[in-house]
Amino acid sequence: MPMLMLSKSGGNTLKNRQAQLERKTKETAIKLTLNLDGSGQANLNTGIPFFEHMLNLWARHGLFDLFIEARGDLEVDAHHLVEDIGITLGEAFRKALTSKEGIKRYGFYILPMDESLVMVSLDLSDRPYLVYNVDIPAEKVGEFDTELLVEFLRAFAQEARITLHVKLIHGNNSHHIIEAIFKALGKSLDQALEEDTRVKGVPSTKGKL
Repeated sequence: MPMLMLSKSGGNTLKNRQAQLERKTKETAIKLTLNLDGSGQANLNTGIPFFEHMLNLWARHGLFDLFIEARGDLEVDAHHLVEDIGITLGEAFRKALTSKEGIKRYGFYILPMDESLVMVSLDLSDRPYLVYNVDIPAEKVGEFDTELLVEFLRAFAQEARITLHVKLIHGNNSHHIIEAIFKALGKSLDQALEEDTRVKGVPSTKGKL
């Protein structure tokens, strides 16, 4: 499995935060590599083209390097595979983030996509929680069931152990709404992962995250 080793620029001393995982069930088989300190490269093979497009946007705008080779029972529907990729990606995120010392911890982004405007706010809190205030007009975008978006986000937040709020401020094009969410999630995570040289140790009065 390829490991992408490029590092973010800008003097960040937090490097080589990466993980490789495999997940196999009776319904899905997933191999995943994640580098949190990458350059936005993605190599994705899931059998779900629209979902791959969204994950590619997530990696590009978060400056993550992401490799996924996945198979699932798509003859049934895409639910199992989308959810299991969310689980695996969240677990890889948590594994790659070996230390939270010196990071900003919080991320917040309001992102426009033509007529759509989306807000994502998150905390690398170790307290998994999802608040999802999004009404997507269409049931499908291409062959992708739009109800699977919340399943992916819930699985990712749970396994990454982050507090995640996603809100649609306004918008009426389903593709634009989903695209804005993935981009804003990438940007918010990138912000939360950044080094803050003023922070000594873990950014919490508890001394632990």
